[in-house]
Amino acid sequence: MGTVASLDGCADPAAHPEKVRLATENAPGAEELSRVSAIFKLLGDPTRTRLLYALLEAGELCVCDLAAATGTAEATVSQSLRMLRASAVVSGRREGRNVFYRLSDSHVRLLLDVTREHITHHAAAEPQPGAAR
Repeated sequence: MGTVASLDGCADPAAHPEKVRLATENAPGAEELSRVSAIFKLLGDPTRTRLLYALLEAGELCVCDLAAATGTAEATVSQSLRMLRASAVVSGRREGRNVFYRLSDSHVRLLLDVTREHITHHAAAEPQPGAAR
């Protein structure tokens, strides 16, 4: 009986050398990869992501409004905003004793929009339980 190759493996380790060269030449450096990974780690927390979507919809909110809009304790909102601000995902504007937070730029908005579209697209493509095939 012959050996069956794994679906995740290759029989020939360099089947497409030109594509491998393109991928290698255009790959981000270690520092850039680290920064991209850090953004995804920030978005990997449902509380922080919920805050970002609230800001996406409302435009600008203070800590107490973010807490009310997301059902999150103010202390948790503040801690999350510190992390998001340190990574330049949100920015703040002081008005009296309040700071109003917003998404830093259109790139953050685009990232949230595209991610949401991606998950809803795949959810719509999956057959629903009990649906006729």
